[in-house]
Amino acid sequence: MSHGKLREEKTCLNCGHYVEERFCPHCGQENIESRQPFYFLFTHFIEDFTHYDGQFWRTIHYLFTRPGILTKEYLAGKRQLYVAPVKLYIFISFLTFFLPNILPHAKEEAEKPSHIKKETKAKNQKDISKDIVKDLQKGGVMSNETANATQKALDTLKIEDGKEKTELFDSTFDPKEASIMHAYSMKQYDSILAKDDTGIYTLMRPIAGKVFELKEEGYSKNQIWEKYKENFIHTIPKALFVYLPIFAFFLWLFHNKKKWWYFDHGIFTLHYFSFLLLAILVFIVGEKIASFLAANSLLTLLYILACLGLGLYMTIYFFVAHHRVYETKKRISILKGSVLFIVNYIGLLLMFLVLMYLSFIMLH
Repeated sequence: MSHGKLREEKTCLNCGHYVEERFCPHCGQENIESRQPFYFLFTHFIEDFTHYDGQFWRTIHYLFTRPGILTKEYLAGKRQLYVAPVKLYIFISFLTFFLPNILPHAKEEAEKPSHIKKETKAKNQKDISKDIVKDLQKGGVMSNETANATQKALDTLKIEDGKEKTELFDSTFDPKEASIMHAYSMKQYDSILAKDDTGIYTLMRPIAGKVFELKEEGYSKNQIWEKYKENFIHTIPKALFVYLPIFAFFLWLFHNKKKWWYFDHGIFTLHYFSFLLLAILVFIVGEKIASFLAANSLLTLLYILACLGLGLYMTIYFFVAHHRVYETKKRISILKGSVLFIVNYIGLLLMFLVLMYLSFIMLH
């Protein structure tokens, strides 16, 4: 409760109703002076946070350790002691989006791309050879036909080097490898694309274009992948928010339409997705902490085991919450839960594949 100075007047400044004690019985506003000392801004914030804090931690405790209980309590009308589902989801989404940005990471590369570094960066031997060919061509020492033939031969050597990889995507996802899908430039990529019958190069062309574009701006391949990973993590809360009504729709399809309204499924979905975001946040924070640990230490092993345990708990959580909320027989609950889990797993997987593709294309 605030310690602001009470007004002598008993008329609420917000709605005009009579205020008998401290709070207006009509709108709930506290009847305190509208002008307060400067320090009141900070004390009021602390008081509000402390009040929300008790409600918040109770909600988090139930959300993480008692699957389905929050949803049952809310649908039963017991809502005053807990954070509202929408507010809870938005708050955890904000934490998942904001917290990773302020946490340090031991393995992050501090250096940023610059045009000076790009210009002074050492070139590989084949690139130097191509520059020499161009100089000889400009100086008249080598004819245009000979120069073009030499350039093609050097490009062929690069392609042959790429063919040494046993897998098509090895060179693409290897941060130390310069090529993208066996190509070292967009022009070379398009030449390989013209001969490709599988459609893979057509599908990957926007990604290749983005990689070559960022490399021209001075980013190393490793920095591009780090940038992509960060961008993808930030889009996960947005993607889950888009999938919320779809998840609730599948729940609606599989349950009694008279007993369970779409609203009820929406509450279950908000709580379940809040848990997923909270678990993702734990993974992110754990990964940040693990980056400071030695690679082969006991703590690293414990971190890996904790991640496996949390992943297993995330799977079991849905079945327990589903059974508690919908109160069906165990066999029916497991059957419905399994079908729903598989359907939504496929739906989320497809959505994340599209998200991964779009996240890379929209890198900047």
